[in-house]
Amino acid sequence: MKLYYAPHTCSLSPHIVLRELGLPFELVKVNNQTKQTADGRDFLRINPKGYVAALQLGDGQVLTEGPAIVQYLADLRPELQLAPAAGSWQRVRLQEWLSFINSEIHAGSAPLFNQALSEEAKNYFRERLFKRFAYLEAHLQGQAFLLGERFSVADAYLFTVLGWCRFFAIDLRRWPAVLTYFDKIAERPAVQAALHAEAVG
Repeated sequence: MKLYYAPHTCSLSPHIVLRELGLPFELVKVNNQTKQTADGRDFLRINPKGYVAALQLGDGQVLTEGPAIVQYLADLRPELQLAPAAGSWQRVRLQEWLSFINSEIHAGSAPLFNQALSEEAKNYFRERLFKRFAYLEAHLQGQAFLLGERFSVADAYLFTVLGWCRFFAIDLRRWPAVLTYFDKIAERPAVQAALHAEAVG
């Protein structure tokens, strides 16, 4: 498998999951501006959507969209329980969390990267995001991870997008349970390995 990634993007989430699962894979860096891969190919020919993550399978098929990729990967090694069994109520809960992270935290953070936005507009998006953080704070006060006491692919995704707060000068100390959660995930060996690989790649 090949994972097409760019540093400081949501592709970190499937990267972490691949390492948590111990699956063999090749990392291919993508330049988000030029849409060229590190080995000189046109990324748009791999993923016409033009953004990472993209997972290329051994038979050449390409899977895109982080929530789909991480569930596919988790199901390759179900014994590690990074996702509840397909068809179970807990799997639906996982999908609920992935959807929330995707639409409310990931998409909610995206406008803050836009340098053309006025500070007034950015403040609007920050306050909207902070309401979602308050929801996370209440949820995480009672448990270690999003689905309870076991790390899942949803945690890899949430960790990834929470990591962007440093680019927006958002201090997670405002939400102590969220900060504790973030710091705990940051210590996981697979997370450290993924961060290191992307830093030197």
